[in-house]
Amino acid sequence: MNKIAKLLNSKRVIVCCGAGGVGKTTVSAALALAAARQGRSVLVVTIDPSKRLAETLGVDRNQTDPAPISQDRLDSAGITGQLSAWMLDPQLVADRVVKTFSDNPGEAAQLLQNRIYKNVTAMVAGMQEYTAVEALYGFVANEAYDLIILDTPPSRDALRFLDAPDRANAFLDKRIFNLFIPGEGSVIRRVATLFVEKVLDIIFGQPSRLELQQFMRLFGRLFGYLNRNQAEMKAFFAGDEVGFVLVTSPASEAVNEARFFARRAVDDLNLHLSGFVLNRNLACDADRSFPEDPTARDALASGLQKLQPFARIEQEKSRAHFALAQQVAAESDGKAWTCVLPNLGADASHLTGLVSLARELTEDTNLASVPDKADRSLEGAEG
Repeated sequence: MNKIAKLLNSKRVIVCCGAGGVGKTTVSAALALAAARQGRSVLVVTIDPSKRLAETLGVDRNQTDPAPISQDRLDSAGITGQLSAWMLDPQLVADRVVKTFSDNPGEAAQLLQNRIYKNVTAMVAGMQEYTAVEALYGFVANEAYDLIILDTPPSRDALRFLDAPDRANAFLDKRIFNLFIPGEGSVIRRVATLFVEKVLDIIFGQPSRLELQQFMRLFGRLFGYLNRNQAEMKAFFAGDEVGFVLVTSPASEAVNEARFFARRAVDDLNLHLSGFVLNRNLACDADRSFPEDPTARDALASGLQKLQPFARIEQEKSRAHFALAQQVAAESDGKAWTCVLPNLGADASHLTGLVSLARELTEDTNLASVPDKADRSLEGAEG
């Protein structure tokens, strides 16, 4: 059993981080499939998968609860465990919090109809990540799954996911909320509130100001619950039950961001960085050579000769990807594994493609996971 298979067997949560556009959602689904093939009960929480991948997993935006993958798909994928998928909907998560923890159904109904509340998940920086942590808290607390794999929200900065609660709290600060709520606090506070009300009436008009106050009053009461959950999850993320997997493509910007995240995760946040997945990588082709057939007829020989410049370009790219895989593996100094996944294109979103990626992840034939094989492949590429 290789290191990735052991990771899937030992953790309660695996968090996949990385820049947008590196195939993080597909890798998350492949990890979930690999764990389910090992017999575990797995939930993958996805973030806006492609249409093909959504169809493969059987998820859509309107699901209020995780959807089990159909038995025929489980059988065709060789899954002996259970696999469910759920697409994160920040508004749905926020609505569930309101309905569950408001003081009474009437207040919950008022808040759900409030225009400001309806737009808060789009307005507030970090709110999507904030609700991702809240959703994960619920799934961890009810212990319905052996393993939860979280595909973090797309971002140019992988660290946004970990900083989200702090950034959201900078806006959703209870002291600021209280300033907008009339009739509470000291005389100075009440005078300040009246001043704020007059300013808001001038800028937005009284109806909008009243709606803002209603939002502040009702949503502010949920802070204690939300902040407690976020604090617990921060501590949970740093524990042994959680592993972080960094997904990157060969693009230099994505690789540099992955390196930055690795340094920050280990040195500053004391998180357990399990490994790197170099997705859409051509390293597996580094040992291929262009065919030469001395017996080929003139037309075939001419065709092969014309294709050689394109083949050299592909071969150089494959060798560059191979060198990158070896460099990333060396930089981790044995503290985290490095896995290379091929570029399957659109096939990666189909069930057969996910099964292929799952095998690449967990079998000992993976290029970067087996140094001896990698060394032999490099020799072949140079020969």
